[in-house]
Amino acid sequence: MRLVAHDLSSIRSGRPVFSGLGFALHSGEALAVTGPNGVGKSSLLRIIAGLLPASYGKVTLEGGDAENSLSEEAHYLGHRDALKPSLSPIETLSFWQAMLGRPLVDPHQALMQVGLGHAAHLPSGYLSAGQRRRLALARLLVSRRAIWLLDEPTSALDASSEEMFNGLVGAHLASGGMALVATHTPLGFQARSLAMRGGA
Repeated sequence: MRLVAHDLSSIRSGRPVFSGLGFALHSGEALAVTGPNGVGKSSLLRIIAGLLPASYGKVTLEGGDAENSLSEEAHYLGHRDALKPSLSPIETLSFWQAMLGRPLVDPHQALMQVGLGHAAHLPSGYLSAGQRRRLALARLLVSRRAIWLLDEPTSALDASSEEMFNGLVGAHLASGGMALVATHTPLGFQARSLAMRGGA
């Protein structure tokens, strides 16, 4: 499987965010997307996820299931956790698994993997910022998707949680998955680098 971006450009409110961007990512590879704030790291991930249109150029997935669109092969984890405070972690993961389909890991098991088994039935609003981030990461585990699009995934994580995150991504890559990670900090796994500068 190969994810290819060709001559990709984004214009927002008449302002060029980035232009002429291209890369190819293969199964088992990660790409660290770096650069200062405002150069379009989040916009790039959202374009690949199908949440924003590209102004020019295109992104294609080669070698995947012909019945699935690119967005159906991608997990998008934004810099916000997108959790409903009144739902418990187990309810949250069960909802996402039912909505996304293609079950992979049981929600209880996913919570154990991110160290939240003890909080499975608490309202998510009671969780700390780091626990909420770990719950958001657990969503990656409950449904099968080849491409992980991760926007500042280690924000609010402590050192042990970052190590857990590195293990999750490492296992995903070892199984043939791909990861694009927008980040300001070094990653704890091998990744190629895409340094964005933005503008025209």
